[in-house]
Amino acid sequence: MPSVFADSSALVKLYADEAGCEQVRALRTPLVSQLARVEVPAAIWRKRRMGELSATAASILVADFEADYFGTPEQPARFVPLILRPDLLDAASRLAGVHGLRAYDAIQLATACAAATAAPDCQTFAAFDNDLRAAAAAEGFRLLPA
Repeated sequence: MPSVFADSSALVKLYADEAGCEQVRALRTPLVSQLARVEVPAAIWRKRRMGELSATAASILVADFEADYFGTPEQPARFVPLILRPDLLDAASRLAGVHGLRAYDAIQLATACAAATAAPDCQTFAAFDNDLRAAAAAEGFRLLPA
């Protein structure tokens, strides 16, 4: 089965019932940037601050994400985190200029590009941020959702 790179905007949908969550929940072991370790809990806590989640619900969802990220004694990790390396930051700097991306979005895209180079079956990029989706498409990725 082909690999899919999922950015944090897609991963949040594993924990929040939002449009597109069904497609993301159907993914098997997506590749993710290490940035997700910070971005996903931050997005969940933002939902708490916006009044969309109770503190208890946010705590549970963050714990669920961490179990998926790291695995548990009972379950393997749900994701394959890709390590941030200095060359990814160099590529992200270039991509930020080429596509007008925010810093973390550029790092997400650079990580996906590196994943596609290392694993040629990784040609799909799951994201819900329109600017990042456009940049990923310009870099040759198929998009999820289509």
